[in-house]
Amino acid sequence: MNITDDQLQTVVQNVIKRMSTMDISSGSATSHSAGATGQWGVFNNMNDAIDAADKAFGQYCRFGLQDRKTFVDAVRKVALDYKEEFSRMAVEQTGMGRVEHKIAKHINVAKYASGVEFLQPESYSGANGLALDEYAPWGVIGNISPSTHPSPTMLENIISQLSGGNTIVFNPHPGAKRLNAYVIQCCNKYIVDAGGPENLVTCVAEPTLESAQIMFEHPVTRLLSVTGGPAVVQAAMKCNKTVLAAGPGNPPVLIDETADLALAAKEITASSSFDNNILCIGEKQIFVVDSVFDQFMRLFENEGNRKLIGPQMDNLASKALSLKGKHYLINRDFVGKSASVLAKAIGINISDNVPMLFGETDKNHPWVLSEQMTCCIPVIRVPDFKQGVEIARHSEHYFRHTASVFTQDMNRATEFSRRLDCSIVVINGGTLRGNGGDMGQGTFSHTIASPTGQGITNPRDFCRRRRIMTSHAMRFV
Repeated sequence: MNITDDQLQTVVQNVIKRMSTMDISSGSATSHSAGATGQWGVFNNMNDAIDAADKAFGQYCRFGLQDRKTFVDAVRKVALDYKEEFSRMAVEQTGMGRVEHKIAKHINVAKYASGVEFLQPESYSGANGLALDEYAPWGVIGNISPSTHPSPTMLENIISQLSGGNTIVFNPHPGAKRLNAYVIQCCNKYIVDAGGPENLVTCVAEPTLESAQIMFEHPVTRLLSVTGGPAVVQAAMKCNKTVLAAGPGNPPVLIDETADLALAAKEITASSSFDNNILCIGEKQIFVVDSVFDQFMRLFENEGNRKLIGPQMDNLASKALSLKGKHYLINRDFVGKSASVLAKAIGINISDNVPMLFGETDKNHPWVLSEQMTCCIPVIRVPDFKQGVEIARHSEHYFRHTASVFTQDMNRATEFSRRLDCSIVVINGGTLRGNGGDMGQGTFSHTIASPTGQGITNPRDFCRRRRIMTSHAMRFV
């Protein structure tokens, strides 16, 4: 491989950098290289973070696909090497989810996040010559990362966006800012050790609404990748830039009279309880055809879930949910909490091993209309499959994010899929299976861009499509 003078200089700088000290085990990384203005990608000022990422892009764009793969593989190694530490830090700093499930998410990112293999060019040859379509980077991508999955989302976005040839600046959720800064420091250290430029990934140490707005409006950030609630998505959309937005979801499940009810109970339990139901893809309400409703409720309880009666569901909703505008939202203190924590809030003591609380409600109950993101799920009787489809569609709020159906009738499954029109529809399985990885098939991503239509994203979504046309030449056959 031929190496340019600029690349040789970068390699020399990296050798010097490896000789510097860095206390990364304590979560505090310090660069001693000459002229460094930040600590391995973490800056006090958003403008400085963007400028550093822009400067890094000037170097990164000289590296080829195989080099990108090397640097992306370094990030995958970060996900594996620090999976336990990142997971513990996430629970400590946010109070949400389960450590063992967060570890599984880091492994999924390391193994299944999409890489440079998605960027193969396409060619068209004919009488008029040869056209070659390639995937080119945008430059610096501005990112908002959530508190629900702070390190897995950040790592997966880094893998996908670096694969596309971009550099990255983050405005992390304030609730996970220390963890996210640590993730970025680790990634930069591993990338530099692999021969890459410094500051391919940057962030602001103290993220605020103001720093997010600077990132949104800065002329260098030509593409925005936003994972968060409706407010932050809407703010990004106002910036007159290309936006990939992973917005809210309220995934319904519909179970008809032909379904394997035992399978449905098992799959929904495993999927909805995963990481205390803070994944937007996780089931949030269950609709069951009346003729098999009672049987399903028994089977769901047999999976270890705790059944609540109507007044208990109402009582818990009054504590955990609040009406904000048109929608009920979960109160912060209940997000990502276990079933035992929720039960204690209404005076019930249960084991920490109970996966979910559940109970029968009507279709207009707050538990149905909210993206609750906690270990309580409502179950609603519907007269038949046809009405169940329409009720489920309404409860999803037309977010078109995720839905699932349990049925042995594939014509019904087809009808459900077309009517819900979601980015992800799972048939006869838990909704988590729809995002690939260890539980499913296909590509995997923590950025499911349903509001902007990309669905489960991959590196192509973070690239511009460019064509080179050779007119009346390069036709070899």
